[in-house]
Amino acid sequence: MNRLKPFSIPFVGLKNGKHQFEFVVDDTFFKEFEYSPVKKGKLIAEVEFNKQENMFVTEFFIKGGVDLLCDRCNEEYSQPVQANEKLIFKIGEEAFDESDEVVVIGKNDHEINLAPYIYEFINLAIPIIHIHPDQEDGKPGCNPEVLEILKKLSVNDEDSSPDQKKEIVHDPRWDALKKLRDN
Repeated sequence: MNRLKPFSIPFVGLKNGKHQFEFVVDDTFFKEFEYSPVKKGKLIAEVEFNKQENMFVTEFFIKGGVDLLCDRCNEEYSQPVQANEKLIFKIGEEAFDESDEVVVIGKNDHEINLAPYIYEFINLAIPIIHIHPDQEDGKPGCNPEVLEILKKLSVNDEDSSPDQKKEIVHDPRWDALKKLRDN
């Protein structure tokens, strides 16, 4: 059974005008995408589908949260996700993606599966760097034990003890990279 079938809109029987659809995006949705960076989540995708004579203007309003692994401490946290996107589906001879916002569907097609577009919009709304949000008091939301271990393993010239400074040999090739890091 195709678990993404409920994300299809059979447009043949719809009258011209605006139609509202709501889709629940959860863990089973993400399992259908083999290499998905997101494994768990709970989102609602509201779609406004405006059927016109030879095209369909769709607006996506996606809101909810996904569970991600923190890049700093490698623990799971909940990342809020919100996306508002627009796609235009045009009817043509052959199906293809004309641009980022225009998709041509075949004239013999009778439905549009929105699952790949919803999946793409969710992934685009996720920040590139996955880090726990800070707590209300301004402290990092990451596991404090992991942060302490990272601090001990960090090699900073300023934080080094006198014994460690003797072991550190200055290599001028790294100076340009250090300037980038400090900006």
